[in-house]
Amino acid sequence: MELGSIFLLLAILILTALFVARPFLENRRMLAVSAEEQELSSLMAERDRLITTLQELDFDQTLGKIPADDYPAMRAELMQHAASVLRKLDAFQAAQSTPTDAESRIEAVIAAHRADAAAHSASPNLETDDMLEERIASRKAARKEKSAGFCSKCGKPVLRSDRFCPHCGSKI
Repeated sequence: MELGSIFLLLAILILTALFVARPFLENRRMLAVSAEEQELSSLMAERDRLITTLQELDFDQTLGKIPADDYPAMRAELMQHAASVLRKLDAFQAAQSTPTDAESRIEAVIAAHRADAAAHSASPNLETDDMLEERIASRKAARKEKSAGFCSKCGKPVLRSDRFCPHCGSKI
């Protein structure tokens, strides 16, 4: 083997080893999740689980799988638990967010709605009703010009250019 090919093979092996070892050499703090993030995640997961459970309970009640006597108590218990989770979630998010006054929050929401409305109205892909009606009418007219009616034998539609029915083969 030549010296150049040995160096090339050695370089490829070193690059492969570095690529495979990269996850072990990276900084571990990127993978670490703070206690606040974990708390927020668990609260949101619990909220989603409770919403799904409530939906399933309502669905089972409409199907008659749950006795009518047990349903109100089960639903009330789930609603209380969900309310407590939502209170914890609101308190946690309020502690995380920077305190702002109500007017600035309202103004931010209004500005976001205005931006959405402006983006929606300025969209070039939206067609007016008149333009749509015009396109429909032109397509109907083009279709009428091609159609010659129906076959007298099988009743299937035929075109003006057809001399024989494409379905049954009879002469038109």
